[in-house]
Amino acid sequence: MHIDNDIYKEIRPYNDDEVSGAIQRLIDDKDFINAILKYRFPHASGMFGWLLIPLIKRFLVKKWSGIKSVKDIQNQVAKYMQGTIEHSCDGVTCTGLDKLDPNKAYLFVSNHRDIAMDPAMVNWCLYKENFNTVRIAIGDNLLKKPCATELMRLNKSFIVKRSAKGPRELMKSLGLLSSYISHSLETGNNIWIAQKEGRAKDGNDKTDPAILKMFFMEGRKQKVPFSEFMRNLNIVPVAISYENDPCDVAKAEELHQKASTGSYEKGEFEDIESIVQGIIGQKRRIHISFGDVINSVPETPEELAVEIDRQITENYHLFPANYIAANIDSEIVTDEERNKFALKLENHSDSVNDILKQMYALPALKKQQQHSM
Repeated sequence: MHIDNDIYKEIRPYNDDEVSGAIQRLIDDKDFINAILKYRFPHASGMFGWLLIPLIKRFLVKKWSGIKSVKDIQNQVAKYMQGTIEHSCDGVTCTGLDKLDPNKAYLFVSNHRDIAMDPAMVNWCLYKENFNTVRIAIGDNLLKKPCATELMRLNKSFIVKRSAKGPRELMKSLGLLSSYISHSLETGNNIWIAQKEGRAKDGNDKTDPAILKMFFMEGRKQKVPFSEFMRNLNIVPVAISYENDPCDVAKAEELHQKASTGSYEKGEFEDIESIVQGIIGQKRRIHISFGDVINSVPETPEELAVEIDRQITENYHLFPANYIAANIDSEIVTDEERNKFALKLENHSDSVNDILKQMYALPALKKQQQHSM
């Protein structure tokens, strides 16, 4: 197993026998300990922060002493998720898993609204229904610090090398990624990947055919026709719907700046701040909808993207804010909900508010359009 896996060594998640070493590296990592200091003890992290460092390390050694395997980590993450859900949302609902077989491996292609919470919520639903949790595709743009890489690879993440330089290196890394995804599915491991690179900041969930072409690189190498190879991947579109997006204003401001100045410069820790905000910010209700396995695959990546989009639009769960923003009548819209949405639009410019409204309106408008076709 390990010999076979070694061609994926640079990108794959850690195996059981690598867990203890990774945990030790985290405990010895200055950036990691300082991050804990900053988020857990913000008032003490200044002048006397160094006094707390040995205590934090000792605490972690004790807390993590029982963690020996990937499964142990998944159980820890599940406990953490339980707390996050209780503090930051009003409940999670899930549909569609009854159509899937816990003994099969699926390639979950989902819309992408939140960096950390999207795969975490998919995992939470799978975990609760006794399905295997997913291996998560994560861009190396989020792994600027070694401790981030350690944490992600401990949590079943594999690395998508977006920073590859030059066409040859890019093709090589995409080929390895394609091969790793096929290998994972063949060996009974579920995969989660976003339908396109980066979040849908404008609320428009659209699949990038380039992602599907990447899946097929392994099929092309094996000389298997597109539709046959893709059918064997057991692709399941997943629609993730947040009643409230904790990063909505930040996204709207970024899009507004891009539209008005032509560019937007990301701050050094902006991705990390988005991750933290997405985890701790109020999301109200969340719904995860697992679609149907795509068994009759069209002949081209573009047509397959259309089918994935159709299912995500169809299965997207609409909340009152979506109807209000789209100006569509619905019995679930109350005066209280209208007031809540109006509050969201306070203290921003009209241009930012237009983007905010569009962000919440698009899923409802797209569904309406789909139904009228």
